Amino acid sequence: MTIKYLLDENVDHIYQTQLRLYKPDLVVLVVGGSDAPPKRTLDPDILCWCE
Repeated sequence: MTIKYLLDENVDHIYQTQLRLYKPDLVVLVVGGSDAPPKRTLDPDILCWCE
């Protein structure tokens, strides 16, 4: 099982960039990105999406 990380939309995107730079095999998504829930998604809905 691959561990995936989902960054909140309020976290600076530089964290995603840096994580991918140092660990290219990590899956790091950002709320509002193409493969993640859209911006302004409520936390309970994000938790459901993660399951």
